[in-house]
Amino acid sequence: MKGDYEMVIAKSIEQIAISITPLTDHIGAEVFGADLAAPMDNAIFDRIRRALSDWGVLVFRGQEWTPEGHIAFSRRFGPLEDHVLSDYCLPGHPEIFVVSNIIENGKHIGAFGGSKRYHSDLSYMHEPSLGSIFHCLECPEGEGETCFTSMFAVYDALPAERKKWLEARLGVHDYVWNFENNHIDRPPLTDEQKAKTPIVSHPAVRTHPENRRKALYVSDVFVSHFEGEDYDESRALVKELMNFASQPRFEYVHRWTPGDVIIWDNRSVLHKALPFDETNARRRMHRTTIRGDRPFLDA
Repeated sequence: MKGDYEMVIAKSIEQIAISITPLTDHIGAEVFGADLAAPMDNAIFDRIRRALSDWGVLVFRGQEWTPEGHIAFSRRFGPLEDHVLSDYCLPGHPEIFVVSNIIENGKHIGAFGGSKRYHSDLSYMHEPSLGSIFHCLECPEGEGETCFTSMFAVYDALPAERKKWLEARLGVHDYVWNFENNHIDRPPLTDEQKAKTPIVSHPAVRTHPENRRKALYVSDVFVSHFEGEDYDESRALVKELMNFASQPRFEYVHRWTPGDVIIWDNRSVLHKALPFDETNARRRMHRTTIRGDRPFLDA
């Protein structure tokens, strides 16, 4: 249910207020009154963290911060990941992964050709990402949106028999399989990079550790199949589930403007990039990735 609610927190010298307005019925909320580059009261931060668990995606407009500020705020959620594709990290800041189509001195400054299929960041790790914090520095107008879908809402809408089947399954997450099949435009992975991303299995349905809701934890990008099941049948089911998850009733589409910061919860949300003119338009984003815990499903 859409609504608007406000929290006012008293400090010794001044009043600080944030308001949080849901953007759809299931996913996404915009946060007003928060300056992410400034010192933040613990109670304000805790409110933001709870809202992230509830809505999956939080939008903050008009933010200006340095890479150090981006990293410092991100660390309030927990330790940060260094991305396996270290060539695309911001020089001097391995915590910041650059997503960009811009070429400087004959070389891409960031990861380009981002996935146009739904996925959860770092789901292929033993302890996947808790969440990602994306800061928009440059973007084309009217294109290059990011689409998010609520896997809470997707799970809730599945038939009871399908839920039961999925709750008894493990999805096989394989970074190398995905990279070698879908990123032939990028330099090949080194043996060292492959060694850092062994195949891992996670519950196909996971319990969110903060609000205890169940979310479907499957994506067409990193889940090659279901453990112990026929590969081709698994691929067909994954595609069927992703088609189901791609219904507008589960989605929030964000149209970027410079200064936007979005935090999304990789434990309950999938995201994908929408197309833009990568030859002529410029897009530059900085992403930090918050380390998470091993996925689990409550009995």
